[in-house]
Amino acid sequence: MRYEGDIYRPPSEAWSLLVQVTIGCTHNSCTFCSMFKDKQFRVRPVEEVLEDLEDARKRYRWVEKMFLCDGDALCLSNRKLLVILDRIRALFPECRRVNVYGNAIDVRHKTDAELRELFEHGVKMIYIGAESGSDEVLRHVNKGSTRAELIEAVQRIEASGIQASVTFISGLAGKAGWRDHAIQTGTMISEMNASYAALLTLMLDPRAPITQEIERGEMELLSPEEVIAETYLMLENANPTKTTVFRSNHASNYYSLAGNLPEDRDRMLAELETVMHHQGMLKEEWLRRL
Repeated sequence: MRYEGDIYRPPSEAWSLLVQVTIGCTHNSCTFCSMFKDKQFRVRPVEEVLEDLEDARKRYRWVEKMFLCDGDALCLSNRKLLVILDRIRALFPECRRVNVYGNAIDVRHKTDAELRELFEHGVKMIYIGAESGSDEVLRHVNKGSTRAELIEAVQRIEASGIQASVTFISGLAGKAGWRDHAIQTGTMISEMNASYAALLTLMLDPRAPITQEIERGEMELLSPEEVIAETYLMLENANPTKTTVFRSNHASNYYSLAGNLPEDRDRMLAELETVMHHQGMLKEEWLRRL
C-alpha cells in the first residue's frame, strides 16, 4: 500500500483498510481545519489505486471494511468510483462496506440514481462535516456550503440507502455566537434525520487560520463549562423524527455522551445537568486530543 502525507480517518474506521484514492481535500479552506493544509489536491490515477488493492489482497487474509481516503473521495465521478468499487468486490468478497468522506458539494454533483448506484456497489456510509447549523457560523468558518445545502445533502444520502454520519463542533462560534450555534445545530439535526450525529469540541492547531483569529482577539473561546451549556441547549433543540445515533465521545470532548435521539435525549440532558453541578467530571485539558 502506498500513502502520501498524513492520513486521516474517522474514529469508527479504526479497523478498516485505508485506501488513498485522492490526495488532500477539494475545499481545504475551512478556517478550523488543518488536516490537509500541507497537500495540494489531486486525484490519484485509478490504475495506482487498483495496484494498491492487488497488493493489499496479497497482504491481508480478511478485510471486512474499507475506507477511501483522503478528504472527500466522493468528489470522484461514478465512472471512476465504480471501477474501484467493482475491483474491491472482486478481490475482497468478504468486504461488507466501503465508507468515504464527502461534502455537500460532492452530493449536489451526483444524481439520486448515482447515489443509489454507489450504495448498490458497496458504499454504506458517507461522513460529512456539517460543523454548525448556523449560516452565520458556516460563513465565518468558510465552510463552502449553506445550512440548506447540508440538510439537503444528508437527506439525499439517506434516501439512497447510504447512511450519513454528520459531525458538528462545539465552541465553533466562540462566546459571541454560542446560543445561535447551539439552537441552529439542534434544529439541523432534527431536519437532517441522519443515521449518525457526532459532536466534537474545537481544538486549536497553529496551522488552522482560526487559531490566528483567536490570538488576535477576534474570537473568544468557550470555557469547558460553557461548552457543556452549549451542548445542553443543542440537545434541547434536537428532535429528529427517526432515530439518530448520537455520540459526543471524541478525544476532544470534555465529557463523553452517548445515546439515541430523540429516545435518550432526556437522559443525556440529565447527565449534562449533573456535570454542570459537578465540574470535576470534566476532562482535564491535557487529556484532550484532536
